[in-house]
Amino acid sequence: MRRVILLALVAVVSNGAEAEVAGAKIIPSKVVKDCANCPEMVIIPPGSFEMGSNLGSEDRMPVHRVTISQSFAMGKTEITQGQWKAIMDDDNPSDFKKCGDDCPVEKVSWVETQNFIKKLNAKTGKQYRLPTEAEWEYACRARVRQEYCGSDNPDDVGWYADPLDNPGEKSFAVGSKQANAFGLYDMSGNVREWVEDRWHDNYNGAPADGSAWLGDSTKRVLRGGSWKLGPRHSRTAVRGSAEPVRRDNDTGFRLVRVLP
Repeated sequence: MRRVILLALVAVVSNGAEAEVAGAKIIPSKVVKDCANCPEMVIIPPGSFEMGSNLGSEDRMPVHRVTISQSFAMGKTEITQGQWKAIMDDDNPSDFKKCGDDCPVEKVSWVETQNFIKKLNAKTGKQYRLPTEAEWEYACRARVRQEYCGSDNPDDVGWYADPLDNPGEKSFAVGSKQANAFGLYDMSGNVREWVEDRWHDNYNGAPADGSAWLGDSTKRVLRGGSWKLGPRHSRTAVRGSAEPVRRDNDTGFRLVRVLP
């Protein structure tokens, strides 16, 4: 029986088109880093998954099949205050500066993330960008059917509003909880994360190829929940939005890097 289970897991890892697996332990992919102050990037393999949820808010519906046809690299953690300062000449917008360089940069608008990306691309000669919403959810789920990004228990993987676990009501150092099956940290909780897509009220007409869904809305999508919100906001399919100039102390971002 053990041999059968192991062979099934190997098949899922080797074939991106396979369905998600309940509770599979997938070995994280290769990690790359382009400079001393650059984020560590995890290579995410191609694959298909069911995006959204038929439970809860209508903005998560309908569940639809998305296929990511090419590998991409995604930030192992959210961009930290130390990384932001290194690229942006010590200009740290964060409210929680005392948290330190290993804590996520926060209070950054979607527009400000674009300035950071432009400077990082110039420094490295690589193509960094925000993840699409589909890439974000695919990486969060990591081919595993779980309530949160890496566990069915939010305490394992994320910081959220809790009078016992987070009495100081603040962000925490990245990577201090359990990673998901792709080796990504803080996909659930700590700070909400900007993605590339514009907001839509539901998934009717959403792209099936993992590309960014644009359109006429002025708002951009936020994913992942935060230290300020309850654990239900950190679930894999939960979505939020804000105007691209909005800055909140529970909002940050992580990056994708385009691979050759």
